[in-house]
Amino acid sequence: MSDPERAPREPDPAPGEPGQASPAPGSARKPQAPEPAAPDPPAAPATPGPPARPRGRDALLAGLWPPRVTRSQLIVAALLFVLGLGLAIQVRAASADDSALRGARPEDLVRILSDLEDRTGRLEDEKNALEEQRTDLETSSDQAEEARRQTAERERQLGILAGTVAAEGPGIELRVTDPRGAVRADMLLDAVQELRAAGAEAIQINEVRIVAGTFFTDENGQVRIDGRTVFAPYVIDAIGRPQDLEPALNIPGGVVQSLEKEQAGVVIERPETVVVDALRSAERPDYAQSSS
Repeated sequence: MSDPERAPREPDPAPGEPGQASPAPGSARKPQAPEPAAPDPPAAPATPGPPARPRGRDALLAGLWPPRVTRSQLIVAALLFVLGLGLAIQVRAASADDSALRGARPEDLVRILSDLEDRTGRLEDEKNALEEQRTDLETSSDQAEEARRQTAERERQLGILAGTVAAEGPGIELRVTDPRGAVRADMLLDAVQELRAAGAEAIQINEVRIVAGTFFTDENGQVRIDGRTVFAPYVIDAIGRPQDLEPALNIPGGVVQSLEKEQAGVVIERPETVVVDALRSAERPDYAQSSS
């Protein structure tokens, strides 16, 4: 006997359809949980591309820092430094005189200009005198006698400069009184230098002849010239053109103002004839002798 065929199972009716029991009032239907989502597959790592090149200011900084110094660059830098230092020293030495004049006082500039003009005039006079001597030698009928005359005149001039021959002529007399004892040797030396620069040919202070080798010193509050003590009043006789000598002493900031600042009395006179008769003994050379 065979088993009877199993009847097919009826599907469950949907809710609300006839034949299915409805949920009891007041009861809630439990929600079904959502199925979990499948995880995303991991992202593939990005392939690094070439770095971006810096531009503008960044490119400049990248080229300068960090510094890349080589031996040849150090040698070139040292040579350039030495060259620049040499040029700076040369320029500074060349402009030293200009800078000194730039910082000078107006009265100093006037003094320098006056000295230059006086020296130019004296050189021009000397040039004219030498040209006259040449002309006399060329035109004289007795050239030997003319040469002897000029030689004697030159000897007399050199004797005046050396202080071995007395001299007289136009000039000035500078008298300095010193009631406070404030006049020093350097002040008298300044007066002599001013007179020399103005063209004085012979100078005498009291009884001492002033020549190229004369020296001034201060010793025990007294002024000594060539080792000889001189006392106030100091009388300076100078032979030369009075119109040149006196202004040289009276320039602003010059000898007269310096002496008056020390409350010394200064008087300048122009006698008709100035006599310079203090003499120095002629020094015989130890080794040199005349070749004639």
